[in-house]
Amino acid sequence: MWSHAESIVTTATPAQIWALFSDVPGWKNWNAGIAHIEIHGPFVAGTTFTMQPPGEDAFTSTLLTVTSNEGFTDETVIDDTRVVVNHQIKLLGEGKTQVTYSTEITGPNAAEFGPMVTGDFPQVLAALKRLAELRS
Repeated sequence: MWSHAESIVTTATPAQIWALFSDVPGWKNWNAGIAHIEIHGPFVAGTTFTMQPPGEDAFTSTLLTVTSNEGFTDETVIDDTRVVVNHQIKLLGEGKTQVTYSTEITGPNAAEFGPMVTGDFPQVLAALKRLAELRS
Protein backbone atom coordinates (compact mmCIF):
# COMPACT_ATOMS: atom_id res chain seq x y z
CA MET A 1 0.00 0.00 0.00
CA TRP A 2 1.10 3.56 -0.74
CA SER A 3 -0.41 6.51 1.14
CA HIS A 4 0.02 10.27 1.19
CA ALA A 5 -1.78 13.31 2.63
CA GLU A 6 -1.53 16.98 1.73
CA SER A 7 -3.37 19.88 3.45
CA ILE A 8 -3.84 23.61 3.12
CA VAL A 9 -5.56 26.18 5.36
CA THR A 10 -7.78 28.87 3.86
CA THR A 11 -10.03 31.71 4.95
CA ALA A 12 -12.73 30.37 2.61
CA THR A 13 -15.70 28.75 4.31
CA PRO A 14 -16.54 25.05 3.94
CA ALA A 15 -19.49 26.11 1.76
CA GLN A 16 -17.20 28.04 -0.59
CA ILE A 17 -14.86 25.04 -0.92
CA TRP A 18 -17.85 22.75 -1.39
CA ALA A 19 -19.20 24.93 -4.21
CA LEU A 20 -15.93 24.32 -6.10
CA PHE A 21 -15.80 20.60 -5.25
CA SER A 22 -19.37 19.93 -6.35
CA ASP A 23 -18.89 21.74 -9.69
CA VAL A 24 -17.06 18.88 -11.40
CA PRO A 25 -16.81 20.53 -14.86
CA GLY A 26 -15.28 23.54 -13.10
CA TRP A 27 -12.42 21.50 -11.61
CA LYS A 28 -10.38 22.53 -14.66
CA ASN A 29 -10.42 26.10 -13.28
CA TRP A 30 -8.20 25.13 -10.34
CA ASN A 31 -6.61 21.83 -11.37
CA ALA A 32 -4.11 22.15 -14.22
CA GLY A 33 -3.86 18.34 -14.30
CA ILE A 34 -7.24 18.11 -16.03
CA ALA A 35 -7.51 18.57 -19.79
CA HIS A 36 -11.10 17.26 -19.94
CA ILE A 37 -13.61 16.11 -17.34
CA GLU A 38 -17.21 14.92 -17.52
CA ILE A 39 -19.51 13.74 -14.74
CA HIS A 40 -22.11 11.11 -15.60
CA GLY A 41 -24.92 12.12 -13.27
CA PRO A 42 -25.40 14.13 -10.07
CA PHE A 43 -22.59 14.71 -7.57
CA VAL A 44 -23.61 11.85 -5.26
CA ALA A 45 -22.14 8.52 -4.17
CA GLY A 46 -22.18 5.99 -7.01
CA THR A 47 -21.85 8.52 -9.82
CA THR A 48 -18.90 8.14 -12.17
CA PHE A 49 -16.83 10.78 -13.88
CA THR A 50 -14.29 10.58 -16.69
CA MET A 51 -11.13 12.65 -16.43
CA GLN A 52 -8.29 13.10 -18.89
CA PRO A 53 -4.95 14.57 -17.81
CA PRO A 54 -3.10 16.60 -20.46
CA GLY A 55 -1.43 14.27 -22.97
CA GLU A 56 -2.66 11.11 -21.22
CA ASP A 57 -5.45 8.58 -21.63
CA ALA A 58 -8.76 9.29 -19.92
CA PHE A 59 -9.84 7.20 -16.94
CA THR A 60 -13.11 6.74 -15.09
CA SER A 61 -13.56 7.23 -11.35
CA THR A 62 -16.48 6.55 -9.02
CA LEU A 63 -17.67 8.77 -6.19
CA LEU A 64 -17.71 6.52 -3.10
CA THR A 65 -18.92 9.06 -0.55
CA VAL A 66 -20.25 12.59 -0.89
CA THR A 67 -21.11 14.71 2.16
CA SER A 68 -22.10 18.32 1.55
CA ASN A 69 -19.65 20.87 3.01
CA GLU A 70 -17.51 18.04 4.46
CA GLY A 71 -15.94 16.30 1.48
CA PHE A 72 -16.00 13.41 -0.92
CA THR A 73 -14.06 10.27 -1.73
CA ASP A 74 -13.42 8.90 -5.19
CA GLU A 75 -12.02 5.61 -6.43
CA THR A 76 -10.14 4.84 -9.63
CA VAL A 77 -9.15 1.32 -10.61
CA ILE A 78 -6.60 0.88 -13.39
CA ASP A 79 -5.74 -2.73 -14.10
CA ASP A 80 -5.21 -4.19 -10.62
CA THR A 81 -4.27 -0.91 -8.93
CA ARG A 82 -6.87 0.91 -6.82
CA VAL A 83 -6.52 4.63 -6.08
CA VAL A 84 -8.76 6.16 -3.41
CA VAL A 85 -8.60 9.90 -2.76
CA ASN A 86 -10.46 11.50 0.14
CA HIS A 87 -11.05 15.26 -0.24
CA GLN A 88 -11.88 16.51 3.25
CA ILE A 89 -13.08 19.94 4.39
CA LYS A 90 -12.67 20.73 8.09
CA LEU A 91 -13.75 23.93 9.82
CA LEU A 92 -10.95 24.96 12.18
CA GLY A 93 -12.66 27.98 13.71
CA GLU A 94 -11.51 31.60 13.81
CA GLY A 95 -12.35 31.98 10.11
CA LYS A 96 -10.12 29.12 8.97
CA THR A 97 -10.88 25.96 7.01
CA GLN A 98 -8.52 23.07 6.33
CA VAL A 99 -8.71 21.14 3.06
CA THR A 100 -6.94 17.77 3.02
CA TYR A 101 -6.39 15.34 0.17
CA SER A 102 -5.47 11.90 1.50
CA THR A 103 -4.65 9.08 -0.85
CA GLU A 104 -4.37 5.31 -0.45
CA ILE A 105 -3.18 3.22 -3.35
CA THR A 106 -3.15 -0.56 -3.35
CA GLY A 107 -2.10 -3.06 -5.96
CA PRO A 108 0.97 -4.02 -7.96
CA ASN A 109 1.64 -0.49 -9.27
CA ALA A 110 0.95 1.43 -6.05
CA ALA A 111 4.49 2.78 -5.64
CA GLU A 112 4.60 3.85 -9.29
CA PHE A 113 1.14 5.48 -9.28
CA GLY A 114 1.60 7.28 -5.95
CA PRO A 115 3.91 10.11 -7.01
CA MET A 116 2.04 10.51 -10.32
CA VAL A 117 -1.32 10.86 -8.56
CA THR A 118 -0.23 13.11 -5.70
CA GLY A 119 2.68 15.06 -7.19
CA ASP A 120 0.59 18.10 -8.08
CA PHE A 121 -1.53 18.17 -4.91
CA PRO A 122 0.30 21.22 -3.44
CA GLN A 123 -0.34 23.23 -6.62
CA VAL A 124 -3.94 22.00 -6.90
CA LEU A 125 -4.71 22.90 -3.28
CA ALA A 126 -3.07 26.33 -3.66
CA ALA A 127 -5.14 27.06 -6.77
CA LEU A 128 -8.32 25.84 -5.04
CA LYS A 129 -7.55 28.13 -2.09
CA ARG A 130 -6.94 31.15 -4.35
CA LEU A 131 -10.19 30.65 -6.26
CA ALA A 132 -12.27 29.99 -3.12
CA GLU A 133 -10.87 33.06 -1.38
CA LEU A 134 -11.64 35.22 -4.43
CA ARG A 135 -15.26 34.18 -4.07
CA SER A 136 -15.45 35.04 -0.37
